[in-house]
Amino acid sequence: MIRSYIQYIIIVIGFILGCLLIANAYRYKFQSTETISVTGLAETDFISDQIVWKGVFTRYGVDLKQSYQALKSDEAEIRKYLQTRGVPDSNFVFSSVNVEKNYETNYDDNGRIRGTIFRGYILTGIVTVDSKNINLVEQVSREVTELLQKGIEFNSNRPNYYYSKLNELKIDLLAKASQDARQRAESIAKNSGVGIGKLKKATMGVFQITGKNNNEEYSYGGSFNTSSKQKTASITLRVEYLAN
Repeated sequence: MIRSYIQYIIIVIGFILGCLLIANAYRYKFQSTETISVTGLAETDFISDQIVWKGVFTRYGVDLKQSYQALKSDEAEIRKYLQTRGVPDSNFVFSSVNVEKNYETNYDDNGRIRGTIFRGYILTGIVTVDSKNINLVEQVSREVTELLQKGIEFNSNRPNYYYSKLNELKIDLLAKASQDARQRAESIAKNSGVGIGKLKKATMGVFQITGKNNNEEYSYGGSFNTSSKQKTASITLRVEYLAN
């Protein structure tokens, strides 16, 4: 009789303990799945500290040797122009000469192609200026029309602007986005009557660089503006906190 009673007590105790373990496990699972998800945002304005400017110069001619010599003479004049304007030799480079054959298509009275006629060669050179002296290069790019007065066919491209400390800027923005996300989560938790627990997950969003006050649209893969000297950088950070 006593042995049966003891076995009964053991069974009851085991059942109670099992129920408690199941309840605790369920409660832990429920609590662990309750999270607060927010997106932090950080942005800052900055000014580029590097400029890259390209110019294209061209010569045409039937005689390849003479056309090449004329183009190299133009290159010497362009080099002299940059040097006299204060651009160091280390800040610009000339690409190799590109040569193309120029053909004219000949048609008959019915608009059918009869053949092509060789009209000569098109020789093209490119000069690239890469400098930290933005004001100087901007001025040079505007005044380059002086080369046209010397008979040089020179086309000036629009300068591109870059920032050499982009990695440091990105790290600083991530820290600020994290702080912004924390503040948003605390505000949500306060209004919901819960607390903020440990960080569960953080996912960096797209890093965007747009022209300042240009109203550029953000790109899914991230914008990288190079046409504006004054820029705005922004980044988002998706964060999940455990609620307690």
